[in-house]
Amino acid sequence: MLAYIRFLLAGLLVLTSQAFAVTVQDEHGSFTLDKTPQRIVVLELSFADALAAVNVSPVGIADDNDPSRILSDVSARFTPWQSVGTRAQPSLEVISALKPDLIIADSSRHAGIYAALQAIAPVLLLKSRNETYEENLQSATIIGKVVGKEGEMTQRLALHHQRMQAFAADLPKGATVVFGTSREQQFNLHSSQSYTGSVLASLGLTLPAAVNNAPMAAIGLEQLLAINPQWLIVAHYRQQSIVRTWQQDPLWPMMQAAQKQQIAQVDSNTWARMRGIFAAERIGSDMVKIVHHQAVITAP
Repeated sequence: MLAYIRFLLAGLLVLTSQAFAVTVQDEHGSFTLDKTPQRIVVLELSFADALAAVNVSPVGIADDNDPSRILSDVSARFTPWQSVGTRAQPSLEVISALKPDLIIADSSRHAGIYAALQAIAPVLLLKSRNETYEENLQSATIIGKVVGKEGEMTQRLALHHQRMQAFAADLPKGATVVFGTSREQQFNLHSSQSYTGSVLASLGLTLPAAVNNAPMAAIGLEQLLAINPQWLIVAHYRQQSIVRTWQQDPLWPMMQAAQKQQIAQVDSNTWARMRGIFAAERIGSDMVKIVHHQAVITAP
């Protein structure tokens, strides 16, 4: 009788494992997980965004050793996590100590440490850096399936599309917009092929095409004036920023955005570092506020 019970229990365990088994296509090929992961480490901020969308809390995040880089909408859905270092160079030692049963890594940043990560736990390899808005939503769908929240992710994405459509309805269709990040000596244009550019384009705005086939490219003041946008949105990475220098240039008032006083500063974490469902909704909300001359919260 005892042997029979053990046989039934063993069969139940097999069925349970099969019930949770999932196979998806990631950037490395076919990825299979035979159980719902409970201890997840994410090595990009966009993956944290996707988990928050279905209320799954990771045990570790490559948050650049700065928890404030995680949007408040995202972190509010998490229990405390362990930083595993920077996105560019996450700590394998810290990741291993967390004993994850799933690592979600970026196919661009983490290709070089893919084998080392695999030695720690199964690795779901997805696009994050240099992804487009559409690719980001596809990655979110895959993550939802892998963590056993496919239905919840489908519902959240439906809500997301409703919200984005509402933002689009409140914006001037076809208005020309330039968004870029500004450092001391460099302004990086985010084209319509970049993540943020493609989010803005999805809202019915017109963004510049890629420069030299690069989704993001450094441009000078003359190139910006040639584009001549109606709206200029800037995320200052530094207090000493080249755009602030350009604003003192005699040519600056020639730009439509300057003439119409349609220049806005936005939060660099929201607009440039984060990507995902919550990030896109914050960008949409910020853009509506900018167009209607309302205050936008930015980092100090």
